[in-house]
Amino acid sequence: MIWNFIVLLVIGLVAGLIARAVIPGKQDLSIAMTIVLGVIGSLVGNLLGGLISGRGFELGTAGWIGSIIGAIVVLGVYVAVTGRRGARSR
Repeated sequence: MIWNFIVLLVIGLVAGLIARAVIPGKQDLSIAMTIVLGVIGSLVGNLLGGLISGRGFELGTAGWIGSIIGAIVVLGVYVAVTGRRGARSR
């Protein structure tokens, strides 16, 4: 069980780092928030994969590709929502 948690954290970190590299702009996220981004991205990737394949909603984690795609989607939404506030304050 502990190995599953460690693998989830590693996949979350890698997926979060790749998403941060793909999405343009500066994201002020700590390593912990990058891992959280990747884990949430994995859940979103699994949801999107299930909806596209017709399996429906399944709560679980996706593989590497699904996690990366989900993290990119989550980070894109985050930047879109918070990016406007940062631009006005300058």
